[in-house]
Amino acid sequence: MATRTAYRTCPLCEAGCGLEISLSTQSDGSEVVDRIRGDQKDVFSAGYVCPKGATLKHLHEDPDWLRQPVLKRDGKFVPVSWDEAYETIAAKLQPILKEHGRDSVAIYLGNPNVHSLANSLYGRALIMALGTRNRFSASTVDQRPKEISASLMFGGPSIPVPDVDRTDFLLMLGANPHASNGSLCTAPDFPGRLDRLQKRGGQLIVVDPRRSETAKRADEHIAIRPGTDALLLAAMANVLLTEGLADPGHLLEYCDGLDQLPALLAPFTPESVAPATSIDADRIRSLARQMAAADKAVVYGRIGTTCQEFGTAASWLVDIVNLLTGNLDTAGGAMFATGAVGQASTKGKPGAGRGFRMGRVKSRVSRAPESFGEFPVGVLAEEIETPGEGQVRAFVSVAGNPVSSNPNSNRLNAALSSLEFMVSVDPYINETTRHADVILPPPTPLQKSHYDYVLLNLAVRNVANYSPAVLPLEESQLPESEILLRLAAVAAGQPANAAVTASLDESAATLMLESSVQDEYSSVAGREIDELKAELDSRRGPERLLDISLRTGPFGDGFGSTPDGLSLKKLEESPHGVDLGALQKHRIPELLRTPDGKIQVVPEMLLPEVERLQQALGRELNGELQLVGRRHIRSNNSWMHNIGVLTSGKNRCTLQIHPDDATRLGVKDGAETRVTSRVGELVVKAECTDVVMRGVVSIPHGFGQHEAGVELRVAREYDGVNTNILTDDEFVDEICGNVALNGVPVTVTPA
Repeated sequence: MATRTAYRTCPLCEAGCGLEISLSTQSDGSEVVDRIRGDQKDVFSAGYVCPKGATLKHLHEDPDWLRQPVLKRDGKFVPVSWDEAYETIAAKLQPILKEHGRDSVAIYLGNPNVHSLANSLYGRALIMALGTRNRFSASTVDQRPKEISASLMFGGPSIPVPDVDRTDFLLMLGANPHASNGSLCTAPDFPGRLDRLQKRGGQLIVVDPRRSETAKRADEHIAIRPGTDALLLAAMANVLLTEGLADPGHLLEYCDGLDQLPALLAPFTPESVAPATSIDADRIRSLARQMAAADKAVVYGRIGTTCQEFGTAASWLVDIVNLLTGNLDTAGGAMFATGAVGQASTKGKPGAGRGFRMGRVKSRVSRAPESFGEFPVGVLAEEIETPGEGQVRAFVSVAGNPVSSNPNSNRLNAALSSLEFMVSVDPYINETTRHADVILPPPTPLQKSHYDYVLLNLAVRNVANYSPAVLPLEESQLPESEILLRLAAVAAGQPANAAVTASLDESAATLMLESSVQDEYSSVAGREIDELKAELDSRRGPERLLDISLRTGPFGDGFGSTPDGLSLKKLEESPHGVDLGALQKHRIPELLRTPDGKIQVVPEMLLPEVERLQQALGRELNGELQLVGRRHIRSNNSWMHNIGVLTSGKNRCTLQIHPDDATRLGVKDGAETRVTSRVGELVVKAECTDVVMRGVVSIPHGFGQHEAGVELRVAREYDGVNTNILTDDEFVDEICGNVALNGVPVTVTPA
């Protein structure tokens, strides 16, 4: 029996771990996966792999993963050909667009899009073809506050990441890498990196309402009331400023507005924020002093800090504390990755950037502001429900399950059932796609090539790693790029045939090259497009676009101007990846995109947020508990719950509640318990434990695949609930409309 070994990057989460895949050839000539383990030679992950990465074989062989399009007939999904699927989409979608206009359709892009090379490169083609302003994505559920705060400060979405491999002091808020690796921080084996931090004498302090898996291993766990991270950080910054500890170092000359901070943050003394945060004032003060005294220190805040009422303010203050302690843009602090497909440098030229703007348009019903061309997903349901010009009547979802992952999911569930037409690009019939009229399934992760086009721009080390497809497509399947391009053709009113999709693909390559040759800072500035195209060999699709991006990127070969530089060919010859070195310090002012070429320390747009934050100092909870989420290493949002080896063992979907609260409320360990919020209620088994602080309860997200019509055999049998039945679409971070998934007020009673 013939065997071979393939190498690829795991596409399931942001960590980007390298995998070694052993395959054997069967008697019919087909190949099957025998084993998946960590790639010991991977330049980034060095053999680490979590339990999810080893299940790509199970995903590929999952009988519930659709292998061809399905069409809903008489309430049931039936398999159809690709041609029939696109003909149906055209017949249903085009009349809606013609009668009601482009804004009558909405599009939602789920989290897996950034883990897909084709979707990262061709998603925009579909969006532009639809021509709607009703664009939504999973980013407006979790990370948008950080994207906004970084863009306001630096002029574009250049997000600092913790230099965890070199720091001496890591203050971590709202993150649990032992359960989920990193977020907005690509770091394979994040837990191992934390272990090495501690072994070299460094300190890890975790701030979290739960004593999470990471907090249990930290040097110190500081329990904080949900939604008050911004108050803690503001008080720390206040201490740094009032005690003369603030020293931005080399960034001082690039700061605009630094002199405004003392007065702006004066109300946030440790004593004033202590009651709201439940953290002693002396500990807040000493925490700031520890940050200032450490040789290399960094604050890292993630989902817990962005999925809350003051997510944008907290995200801004993370960077403010790093700036004031001299730990921004320096080794061991918060640094900026240089992705191999990153932006060309402006060399810090003043006026080289346009800065960041948001709110250029508002949503139709509640007037929520757009950011990065998207509306907050919390307003999607009302855009479908509310009659009038611009009402959403048709919906396109791509690799997303918003009924599971978005707030007030009962409302969105009902809204989707009222649509005139819906099409989904998704492998599963889940809580969301069961409402679709047509489902277009992508290949499995093992059947498509991979490069972390977005996430390597957030890596803790500069690397590049390309993976070709491990297994071929079946006769009934299409490449993901073709699925999207054919859908874009239909949206644009064109035939969904090979000639049109090839033309769209050609246009995408031309536009990418045009952008590079017109950029005065690019390595191919001023060159002829036809000359560059001639050097792309016979590549088409995502590989061609990736090759262009690599060759014109910061480490690229410049189409011959830097012969030793990167190209896709070089990555193909390096199956374990290419190490491009540690993160580089002093990337400011080079990466700034602000009009004056300086860091906007106090963005004007954030001033109302600081005032709103001050008003929260004396807020009372009126006896209500606060709901927070949690993650598990064997879980990945909602779509990995159909893998039996990951869901085996004891039930993980429980209501964690402190024993004192349980006693007070008459809740028994293991008993069915009713949890109620403003928008909904559910019943879940209680788990009495002191890992949550008093006044806080926790339910993991992504469970509860029990709706009628869901065709996920394993997930349907799991004893879980959808926590987003409780999250409130009106409880938001006001500046951006991002829904607050943490800190939701709830009441708890025995069922």
